[in-house]
Amino acid sequence: MIVDVAGWTGMAELIGAYALVTAGRLAGPSLRFQLMNLFGGALLMVNSAYYGAWPSAALNLVWVVIGTVGLVRA
Repeated sequence: MIVDVAGWTGMAELIGAYALVTAGRLAGPSLRFQLMNLFGGALLMVNSAYYGAWPSAALNLVWVVIGTVGLVRA
C-alpha cells in the first residue's frame, strides 16, 4: 500500500510540475520545480523497482539525477 501511494504521489508531482511550467505559473529553473521533479522521480523509481518495472525504474533514476543537478544549480 505504501509503495502504491508513493507511486501515485510521484506521478502527481511530475505531472503537476510539468503543468505548472506549461501554464507559466512556475519557472523551469526554479527551486520548487526542481524539487517536484526530484521527489516525483524518486517516488516513482521506488514504485517501479518494487514492481519489477526496471525500464521505468531506470528512467526515473535518470529523472532523479537530472532533478539533483537542477537543484544544485538552482
